Amino acid sequence: MRNLGLSLEKDDIVQLKEAYKWIIHPQLAEELGVPADGKSLFEVSVVFAHPETDEECRFLATTCPDCFKPAKNKQSVFTRMAVIKALEKIKEEDFLKHFPCPPSSPKNLCDALEIQCNNGAVFVAGRYNKYSRNLPQTPWIIDGERKLESSVEELISEHLMAEFKADSFNFSSSGREDVDVRTLGNGRPFAIELVNPRRIHFTAEEMKRLQQAINNSSDKIQVRDLQLVTREAIGRMKEGEEEKTKTYSALIWTDKAIQREDIALLDDIKELKLDQKTPLRVLHRRPLAVRCRIIHTMSSEYIDEHHFRLHLKTQAGTYIKEFVHGDFGRTKPNIGSLLNRTADILELDVESVDVDWPPTLDN
Repeated sequence: MRNLGLSLEKDDIVQLKEAYKWIIHPQLAEELGVPADGKSLFEVSVVFAHPETDEECRFLATTCPDCFKPAKNKQSVFTRMAVIKALEKIKEEDFLKHFPCPPSSPKNLCDALEIQCNNGAVFVAGRYNKYSRNLPQTPWIIDGERKLESSVEELISEHLMAEFKADSFNFSSSGREDVDVRTLGNGRPFAIELVNPRRIHFTAEEMKRLQQAINNSSDKIQVRDLQLVTREAIGRMKEGEEEKTKTYSALIWTDKAIQREDIALLDDIKELKLDQKTPLRVLHRRPLAVRCRIIHTMSSEYIDEHHFRLHLKTQAGTYIKEFVHGDFGRTKPNIGSLLNRTADILELDVESVDVDWPPTLDN
């Protein structure tokens, strides 16, 4: 091409793997009796061995010894990237000394060593309610020892794993509640990625039956709006985590006796700005920082001289327990400082997580 004075653009060169697809796709379609689709979630991976080809790359090792280093999980040092790196370094005349151009035709056929079939991940979303004060969201394991027998994640995923026949799963949700906190109202949005499922097609009716099976298996949780979603849709759940509001109900104890009028001032406070230093209880897994959070509204409900219930609407990510007891002055202001007495939290419930996802289904 160059000798003829013709310019060769990058787009004019067909990648070898593209040419391979042109050859193999029609053959696969004919053999399997189904159309081949390069963008399908179903992937067939074939590992070939061809000793003749393996020998072809060896001369590159002398020109660029640093390019070829043994790596974990790699059967050969002659990986695609390493060979490209070496080819970029070698001079054209040196390359032609070692390698005929055009190359000679191979004398032996290659052998297929391994064939693997994998399905792309499937995503299931829904909302869960948690009614137990003794159930963590994810498995609670410290130093290899399990502290509680189950978790929200496990109660939901064991049914999905069995039905979708997947290899593994990844659980995510819009925020999380503590082990002793209930999640009420219309629940907390969650999503589960099912890795390499053997079954991927489910009707709305089948998903409804699966939801019912999860709900019948435990009185500690309930699931609603269970549905198949796309990977992109899960981003909407994560977007809502920081910018949305959450509503809580807290049962509060005070050391000094209170009357109704003592707590009435809380009802008038709007858009209260907090400075929250990372709580002591999560300092082992969160970096030390001061987070500014907002309590949008509060309404109090008098119970007796030492107890009242507080309903709060807050910015997502607010530490409610610390807002009540102050966490040794690490959260300012707090209920104790506002009421001028010692306050502590006895029970906490999440009443709503205001993320408009996943879509509500007619359950």
